[in-house]
Amino acid sequence: MTTIRITVDGEPVTGLDGQSVAGVLLASGRMSWRTTRSGAPRGVFCGIGACFDCLLTVNGVPDVRACRRSAADGDEIRTQTRQEDA
Repeated sequence: MTTIRITVDGEPVTGLDGQSVAGVLLASGRMSWRTTRSGAPRGVFCGIGACFDCLLTVNGVPDVRACRRSAADGDEIRTQTRQEDA
């Protein structure tokens, strides 16, 4: 397997070619990468693309399901928040 490198909120993370973005994030120890309006953390829930808990921004495209997208070398990932201003 080929090692790939992505960036998550400015930090380098390595994974394996063919892994989903969610797989790379989980393997790096990240359990959540989005927050709801109430501030609750979200990550993978269903793992098959039926829900929308694992949304993040990939290469400037928001609302990408991390469980459905294969990670690619050089991807720029940003976590998302829907938290309302206090």
